Amino acid sequence: MKYPANIALVDCNNFYVSCERLFRPDLLNKPVAVLSNNDGCIVSRSQEVKDLGIKMAVPVHQVRQLVRQHDIQLFSSNYPLYADLSARIMHSLTAFSPSVDVYSIDEAFIDLERHNVNATDLGLEIKNSLARWVGIPVGVGIGPTKTLAKLANYAAKKWPSSGGVVDINEPIRRQKIMQITPVGEVWGVGRRLNEKLNTLGIETVWDLQSQPINSIKKHFNITLAQTVQELQGTPVMSFNEEQKPKQQIICSRSFKDKVTDRQELEQVLSVFCLKAAEKLRAQKGVTLQVSVFIRTSPFDKKPFYSEKATYKLKSGTQDSRDLIKIAKKLLAGIFLPGYQYQKAGVTLGDIQLAQSSVIHQQDIFNSQSTGNEKSVTLMKTMDAINSRFNNSLRFAAAGNKSLQQSVPINRSSLYTTNWKEIARVK
Repeated sequence: MKYPANIALVDCNNFYVSCERLFRPDLLNKPVAVLSNNDGCIVSRSQEVKDLGIKMAVPVHQVRQLVRQHDIQLFSSNYPLYADLSARIMHSLTAFSPSVDVYSIDEAFIDLERHNVNATDLGLEIKNSLARWVGIPVGVGIGPTKTLAKLANYAAKKWPSSGGVVDINEPIRRQKIMQITPVGEVWGVGRRLNEKLNTLGIETVWDLQSQPINSIKKHFNITLAQTVQELQGTPVMSFNEEQKPKQQIICSRSFKDKVTDRQELEQVLSVFCLKAAEKLRAQKGVTLQVSVFIRTSPFDKKPFYSEKATYKLKSGTQDSRDLIKIAKKLLAGIFLPGYQYQKAGVTLGDIQLAQSSVIHQQDIFNSQSTGNEKSVTLMKTMDAINSRFNNSLRFAAAGNKSLQQSVPINRSSLYTTNWKEIARVK
C-alpha cells in the first residue's frame, strides 16, 4: 500500500452549480440551485443560496416563496454534463502528479511527494490552472494524511482570505485550525457521532486528536481510532490510484405520477435491474444480495407505507434475467394494493469480483447465471450493443419504461457531449 507524505485534496466548489455557470456566465454572483431527479430536492447550491438559509436536500416546494422572492435560478440535474466535466478535471490533475486517487465526482487526492516547490504555491498553481483549462473553481487542502488534507480543504473554503488553498503540514498552523474547527467537520464524523463526542466534551478537532488511541478504540470503534491517528499525522488510509469497485449499487427514482398498479411497478423495477446489472458487469462484479423497496409519499395526507425485502443468493450473479426474477418475487411479497407509490428502487449488495465467486450450489433464481458461459456471453453481447446503439436492447419485462420518469423541464443543454446541443456564440 502507498502512503504519500504530502497529499492534496482538490475539491470543486458547488460542483453542479459551477458546471451550469460555466456556460451561463450571466449567472455569476447570482443565486443558483440544481435539483435532484424529477426536480424534487435541492442538491447543489451557490453561495448566494446558502446565504439565504436554504439547506441541502430541502424539497423545492418548501422554498418556493424564497425562489420567487430572490429570483433563484433552478436547474434540473444534467448528469452527462457533470460527468464529462469531472473527467476533464481528473485528467487535468495528472499534469501535476501521475498519482491521482479519485474520491468522488468532484473530489480527488493527489500525491505531491515528487514536488520540491512550496506546497501552497503548488496548490495555487493547481487551482488557477483548473480555472483556465476547465473553468471550474476548486479549493485545495494540503496535509500529510488524507484526513488532514480534508480538514485543510474545509479551511480553504471556510476562510476566503486563504485564497482557496490551505497547507497544514506546519504543526502550529495545524493546531490553530483544529482548535477553531468543530469536531463535526472531521471526515467521517456524522451527526450522531458528533453528538456523542460533544457529550464527552470533545467539541473541536483539537479535542479529538488529543484523545488516546486506546481510549477511542474502547469507547468507539477502529474507524474513529484510525481517524484520530490520521489527525495526529500518522497515515492510515492508503493512496489508491485505481478507483475501488462499489460494494453496493443502488438504482431508484421518485415518480412524477404516483403508481398504483403492481405490473407497472414490476416494469419499473425491471428497468432498475437492467441499469444496476450494467454497472455491476462494468466493474466485473457479481452480487450475492438483492433488495427491493417501495414507498408512498410521506407528504401525502393518506396513510404512509414503506417496505423493503431482501434475498440472499447462494452463488453470485451478474445476469440481468436473474435480478429481474428476484425483484419481481420480492415485490410480490411487499406490494399492497390501494396505495399510491411514489418511489421504488433496487439495491445490489455483497458484491464480489466475478472470478472470485465460486458456485458451490445452484440457486433457484440463478440457474442460468455466472457459472454459465452462455449467460456471460449473452450479457457481454447485450452490453456491447446497448453501448453502441444507445440502450436499444432490453428485456420484455421492462416494457417501455424509462429510468427517467419525467422530462426535466429545467435541464441545461448537453454542451460537451452532444453536437446538436453545443454552445453557440451570438
